[in-house]
Amino acid sequence: MALAKILLYYAFAPIADPDAVRLWQRDLAESLGLRGRILLSKDGINGTLGGEMGALKRYVRKTREYPAFKHIDFKWSEGTGLDEQGASLDFPKLSVKVRDEIVSFGAPGELRVDEQGVVGGGAKLSPDALHELMAERGDDVVFFDGRNALEAAIGRFAGAVVPDVETTRDFVDELDSGKYDELKGRPVVTYCTGGIRCEVLSSLMTSRGFGEVYQLEGGIVRYGERFGDGGLWQGSLYVFDGRGSVDFSDHTAVIGTCVACGAPTKRTANCTDAACRAQFVVCESCDATTCAKHTTTALLA
Repeated sequence: MALAKILLYYAFAPIADPDAVRLWQRDLAESLGLRGRILLSKDGINGTLGGEMGALKRYVRKTREYPAFKHIDFKWSEGTGLDEQGASLDFPKLSVKVRDEIVSFGAPGELRVDEQGVVGGGAKLSPDALHELMAERGDDVVFFDGRNALEAAIGRFAGAVVPDVETTRDFVDELDSGKYDELKGRPVVTYCTGGIRCEVLSSLMTSRGFGEVYQLEGGIVRYGERFGDGGLWQGSLYVFDGRGSVDFSDHTAVIGTCVACGAPTKRTANCTDAACRAQFVVCESCDATTCAKHTTTALLA
């Protein structure tokens, strides 16, 4: 039986002709029957693809033939399934585009990238090195969530600072507001889903005077693979595909609460009101339309 898998990956590296790489990546993914999203810029690649495992392995081999992508850390997870044509059920189509940023902080002029990756980013910590830091520095360490409030509502590191942001583009103003200046003298560990957002976020924090900034290498995905639900992570991991979220064990804690009734849930849904583009944590018993009356400030209440 064909196995459905999902790849999550990125690489920061100078790309001389992003549009040429876009055409190559589009043709490669299409030829293998893959679906998902690939973003390219002059600074690198960011992708999430779903499909049959053998096809994805061929994609990995061919992509690594491009020198700038030789050392990409491809993260694998289980897909929901495949349709009759063998295409992923987790993505409706394949999208391959060139953007100013491969992760949209709205600050392309601040990002510096060379052959080794992001210049000036936080020191990378493996999951084990993170535990070593916690053993040495204890309560002085601050976890800083590099995702939006919705993602953090269903899963986050214990005691983490969760910025009040709805999109990645909100982070620059959030950092410039001064509300986190008190953290500039403490060890700050940024974390996000697979690591890409924290590559940029940690560099933005460093350039704004945060003196000891780290980033969790491989993101929550790699941490969950290493420690499951037996470490410092709590709850489910929000993902941007048809799965909605993933768990790291069969006893994952449910830390999200429905914005309509307050019941424990990890379920998220789009508001069904055509005038509302928000997404909420909402249980199956409550209609998403009800959530249009609520704001994201309720998500972590």
